[in-house]
Amino acid sequence: MNQDLFDRGLNTRREVLGADYVDAAIANADDFSRDLQQLVTQYAWGDIWNRPGLDRRSRSLINLAMLTALNRPHELRLHLRGALNNGVTKDEIREVLLQTAIYCGVPASMDSFRQAREVFKEMGV
Repeated sequence: MNQDLFDRGLNTRREVLGADYVDAAIANADDFSRDLQQLVTQYAWGDIWNRPGLDRRSRSLINLAMLTALNRPHELRLHLRGALNNGVTKDEIREVLLQTAIYCGVPASMDSFRQAREVFKEMGV
């Protein structure tokens, strides 16, 4: 493990997803899942999320589209919160999800709209 990348990733992951969620994910890792938590924190959050080519808002918008396409509601909810933390607006999220209706299919987009409405309600957005 590259400790510097892991530490940078942990910081970025906390800033985007919230320290409570991230700290619980790390603390709840067991012998089976610990390597995955290290991998995700080091490579996804330490390396990719800190690359200079895109800002966090852009990365969040891309993630919302990809998670809709992959039909991953748990991760979508998490990244909806992250997108809001990164300054993405409710209107921008709506536009991304409308775009996914065309390119990913209406059922996937409808499910993502449902997830978004629940997250907005929970967060008071």
